Amino acid sequence: MDNLLSIVTFLPLVAAAILAFFLKGDDPAAQRNAKWLALIATTATFLVSLAILVEFDAGDPGFQLVEERDWILGLTYKVGVDGISVLFVMLTTFLMPLVIASAWDVTHRVKEYMIAFLVLETLMIGVFVALDLVLFYLFFEAGLIPMFLIIGIWGGKERIYASFKFFLYTFLGSVLMLVAMIAMYVDAGTTDIPTLLAHNFGSETIGVLGVQIVGGMQTLMWLAFFASFAVKMPMWPVHTWLPDAHVQAPTAGSVVLAAILLKMGGYGFLRFSLPMFPVASDLMAPLVLWLSAIAIVYTSLVALAQKDMKKLIAYSSVAHMGFVTMGIFAVNQQGIDGAIFQMLSHGFISGALFLCVGVIYDRMHTREIDAYGGLVNRMPAYALIFMLFTMANVGLPGTSGFIGEFLTLVGVFQANTWVAAVAATGVILSAAYALWLYRRVVFGDLIKESLKSITDMTTREKAIFAPLVVMTILLGVYPSLVTDIIGPSVEALITDYDTALIEADTRFARNGE
Repeated sequence: MDNLLSIVTFLPLVAAAILAFFLKGDDPAAQRNAKWLALIATTATFLVSLAILVEFDAGDPGFQLVEERDWILGLTYKVGVDGISVLFVMLTTFLMPLVIASAWDVTHRVKEYMIAFLVLETLMIGVFVALDLVLFYLFFEAGLIPMFLIIGIWGGKERIYASFKFFLYTFLGSVLMLVAMIAMYVDAGTTDIPTLLAHNFGSETIGVLGVQIVGGMQTLMWLAFFASFAVKMPMWPVHTWLPDAHVQAPTAGSVVLAAILLKMGGYGFLRFSLPMFPVASDLMAPLVLWLSAIAIVYTSLVALAQKDMKKLIAYSSVAHMGFVTMGIFAVNQQGIDGAIFQMLSHGFISGALFLCVGVIYDRMHTREIDAYGGLVNRMPAYALIFMLFTMANVGLPGTSGFIGEFLTLVGVFQANTWVAAVAATGVILSAAYALWLYRRVVFGDLIKESLKSITDMTTREKAIFAPLVVMTILLGVYPSLVTDIIGPSVEALITDYDTALIEADTRFARNGE
């Protein structure tokens, strides 16, 4: 079937337009209709994405299902997926119906809330399928707007501060990326991403303002892209916007932020930094590896000191993204396979953990860890599900969290033994903060009067968690579901990367550098 990617990308946007123009009023019936339309649209989008997975040939490392047509101002609308991007499309479409279902109790400006998430879904899928620089940048930047509104309108007490901090951090980083994209267009004469992947950007040492830049244009462009992707991940030390955004965002907003939006940084490194600027990536790899190792240890220690559940899980996300950047810049099969696996796994696990916080927040309207204790006595089903995802977050064998961390550490060990040793301590620290949180919230005697009437999870809440439980365990015991799809594309990426480095070394030797 033609145009599958365009359908899956813009179907949520069509539903948002229907909501905006044809659904009137804010009475309970209109609110219910808005929720059902959003749920049906996101479910339909997921079903279409399954057709993409069926059509996808896992043995082909190139771009597939490519659609290309003239757009505006001489620009080209071009979309396609390879083994790296197709699973991020699946992750997005899989999670969005669960996100909508988790927001069923929202009563404030429901229509606008659903429109924001539907528009956000289109923009997130667009990032992963775009094969044109301009198209990618538009999707990448426009995604800030609905998330800014979700935090700023439906967030907590300090939502305005958190939403502006989120927007400014991520936007300012992306301005440098835009400058680099313009430079790439001037140098290559095209904005077509597959063509740019084969283009050789200058890596000869150049002088800028009296400073010798090793790696030349590649290093400057790499730094510009790094500024954007590092904030988006977020990497230490530009991570400070994330805990504020998570704490103030509504539960559904936190799930999307942790499960999908953070992955755009890692995807950007794989799509742009490594293949387009291999010489600069090789030069900067030690820096990224050490920043990642520091992030894992530092943010794990900070998580141990948190009193707010959401903040603890937010710092946990920064630590887990440290494993991702480590794996990517190890630039070997196990490292990159592990990084992609970790991103997908983290999407399920962190999304589920934020939903776990949302379940008890809806009942008690507080996220303070000290406000809870002994919930297992009143909420056995909740305690079981929370335990599963806590263990997955720690990286227990048999869960998807173990596969991602293990593969990543194997890859990094081959690249830098010391970095791997430092990062491995993060596994111990993650067990410390995750189990500490679980013990204080779930175990113990039920002594607080306010908790004695708390009710266990509803059927709707259990239904939301069921697919996440299935995926977390399925990928933990059968990881080749992911690695078989990403393997050929990752192998091609590493081969091209190594070839580019060898050619650059040959040029440098010939030029006497």
